[in-house]
Amino acid sequence: MPTRPIQSRVYCRRLAGLLVLDPNGDQVGRVHDVIVTLRLGHEPPRVLGLAVEVQRRAIFVPIGRVTGVESGAVVLSSARLSWRRFQQRPNETRVLGELLDRRATLLSSGTEVTVVDAAIEPIRGGDWVLDQVAVRTGRGRRGEVRTVAWDEVTGLSLAEEGQGAANLLAAFEKLRPADLATLLHDLSEKRRAEVAAALDDERLADVLEELPEDEQVELLGGLAEERAADVLEAMGPDDAADLLGELPAEDAERLLRLMEPDEAADVRRLLRYADDTAGGIMTSEPVVLAPNATVAEALARIREPELSPALAAQVYVVRPPYETPTGRYLGLAHFQRLLREPPSTLVGGVIDVDIASLRPETPLAEVTRLLASYNLVAAPVLDRGGRLVGVVTVDDVLDHLLPADWRERQLESDVDVRTTPGAPAPPPGGGEPAARGEVGSSPPAAP
Repeated sequence: MPTRPIQSRVYCRRLAGLLVLDPNGDQVGRVHDVIVTLRLGHEPPRVLGLAVEVQRRAIFVPIGRVTGVESGAVVLSSARLSWRRFQQRPNETRVLGELLDRRATLLSSGTEVTVVDAAIEPIRGGDWVLDQVAVRTGRGRRGEVRTVAWDEVTGLSLAEEGQGAANLLAAFEKLRPADLATLLHDLSEKRRAEVAAALDDERLADVLEELPEDEQVELLGGLAEERAADVLEAMGPDDAADLLGELPAEDAERLLRLMEPDEAADVRRLLRYADDTAGGIMTSEPVVLAPNATVAEALARIREPELSPALAAQVYVVRPPYETPTGRYLGLAHFQRLLREPPSTLVGGVIDVDIASLRPETPLAEVTRLLASYNLVAAPVLDRGGRLVGVVTVDDVLDHLLPADWRERQLESDVDVRTTPGAPAPPPGGGEPAARGEVGSSPPAAP
């Protein structure tokens, strides 16, 4: 792939989320952050490399392997990389994760400013430095933004309280919740709390659902109780129940009392069931319709963007009431069947009544067998009165079949590659021998 060598400075916020390609044009991942090392005095920080997100984890790519940026992608000189998860060292600083939103002082005037971006630039010998920062005067978004040299500001070498996270989130505003969760996972505890405080309730709820349970508990515990209750309301009832189940009983009960009664009631019902049963893993918010609803109405409901693919795969037809626990369950209609029917057809006439249902107390092993036997992505859960109380989806089952720490697990490799001060950059074209722990450009299969 033809590339344009980077000869001028590059702003780090423009790198955020960019594709990273190997010399053959194959995708390696996306830029997660820029890693620098701060130096004594007013020397500009030296750029060590990029943290690149690959399959929900960040790996380290030395800056010497970046040969250019072409059509909105970072291009590498070599397909050989270390797939070991990036672990930040004490002398390293994340530009996006730690410098953005930092308060600093202009040496010329003593004016307090906020860092909103930083620029990196190649120098002789193949090294890169962070030579300029874009700063905003005042604390509002309407302050003047100007670019100054690194040695024209002070205060960026020390951690700062109350740093905020507005500019970090602006750099990653288009990230999916799972990708933002990866970013949070790699930040310090203090910085995670700042980002959580800056997110709105819906966005934070989506991100929490993608984090390991211990980090969910940590972030929720750092919020004011009223805000924590609001975030729990924004989560799916099954995810909220899982999170509350990790808290001490008295803390969980206090948060439930702060939630809206209807929202809390759904969560309380789920908390009654054991974790390894259909009731313990089901969601209580499937797509529920009356038998006299039309196919057009059903298709409109499953188009809702907040629905997961598994929940959108079928609709459940019941007698009133239409909130779980519903009236008598009649059957389900698969979306493929709905697509084959005229829009005016009533869903009551196209339901499948042969799919076996689950009971809330059905063990996880039987739930798995049912989904596998019928090639289902979801199955209804009925109480003893034949009422629909929830739906178990295949992703619910996978969450419980995978190891408890599956979100954190990583494939190990022998070494973690870093450039060292003064080390020469690898020659163009990727002709250097592979370091131990390095493999080709295709990442290993996810665990």
